[in-house]
Amino acid sequence: MPLRAKVASSVSRTAAALSRAAGRGDGSVIGGWIGLKIDPDLLAHLSAGRAIALVSGTNGKTTTTRLTTAAVGVLGRVATNSFGANMPTGHTSALAKAGSTPYAVLEVDEHYLAQVLEATEPHVVALLNLSRDQLDRAKEVAMMAQLWRAALVRHADVRVVANADDPMVVWAATPPADPAQGHIPPHVTWFSAGQRWHDDSWVCPECGSTIQRSGERWWCTGCPLRRPEPHWTVEDDGVLDPAGAWHKVRLQIPGKVNLGNAATALAVAAEFGVRPVDAVSRLGAVTSVAGRYAQVDRDGRNVRLLLAKNPASWLEAFDMADEAPTLLSINARDPDGLDTSWLFDVDFAPLRGRQVLITGDRAYDLAVRLDVNGVPFQHVRGFDEAVRSVPPGRLEVIANYTAFQDIRAELDRVN
Repeated sequence: MPLRAKVASSVSRTAAALSRAAGRGDGSVIGGWIGLKIDPDLLAHLSAGRAIALVSGTNGKTTTTRLTTAAVGVLGRVATNSFGANMPTGHTSALAKAGSTPYAVLEVDEHYLAQVLEATEPHVVALLNLSRDQLDRAKEVAMMAQLWRAALVRHADVRVVANADDPMVVWAATPPADPAQGHIPPHVTWFSAGQRWHDDSWVCPECGSTIQRSGERWWCTGCPLRRPEPHWTVEDDGVLDPAGAWHKVRLQIPGKVNLGNAATALAVAAEFGVRPVDAVSRLGAVTSVAGRYAQVDRDGRNVRLLLAKNPASWLEAFDMADEAPTLLSINARDPDGLDTSWLFDVDFAPLRGRQVLITGDRAYDLAVRLDVNGVPFQHVRGFDEAVRSVPPGRLEVIANYTAFQDIRAELDRVN
């Protein structure tokens, strides 16, 4: 690297270490922020010489990144932003901290995918899903798909692993060829993990016609856009690879959605030449992801943490949670988005019949939604009161981003 980049990288690592030592966080942002101030091209310099995978989407990025890191680890050391700092500052900090590694797997905020593609020149990009998120400041879903599509036109040499079940992702991953401009469609490997949330993909992004569905199949009623035949699929409790071989997947993290994330991880690792049979056993070593799915014993209660930040992820969280007392916590700070109207897109009916407690800055907004949904609840002032309010045994905690981090901090930043 140029001397300036070496200095910036060293300062980045030092700042991150000081932040951790001072208890101000894990240093995954501040180190990169300072490094990029010294050398704005630091991310590109740190990426040079590494085979890189990027993982982006509205939901599941952090878990899929952790699973992919485990799978690619068959080949050697892998740099990754394991704490979910998924903007260029976080990528820079992660690569500087890791030092020289042959591989990197980076989670990327969907808004920053084009910028990070430009800086890192990755070998492969995984596109998971697109749905509504942070309504007051995030782009509309079709606009995000358009940004992805335009970015892939500019990087047609990148290999793409994309979700065949999401019409927005399929459209974004298949930009038209333009021989006059030298544009060719990217090479795409399709995976199918099932998609239960459909409310953001009833209208075709290509022509505006209705999307129809029958079982796993979907198609546009007005143009050729339709579900491609997947190369990787979830089947029972395993994954079917492109050669037709079935691999049993034993995960320690809950939910069918994570079986789909595991299929994605195997598909991305395969783009680096990793055989599924060599990678699949490594996926079971992942037990929690930056606090997600972590289980902690507190005063005779086994507390499990689940993150849910938008309607699609709440739907999956209800599938993961046991039939046990459940604490719901909602904030509306800047990282969450200030608009809580998305709560009315969530069906809380699966919580009927269990003890439900609510807390957080916007607990009263949640109270109105639960009352409309006919779900009885009890308001508590915080996590400790919730623990005292339930009998010994399992306590499920489902919280949006900053509420989740508040509770994680009370549990000594459990990872």
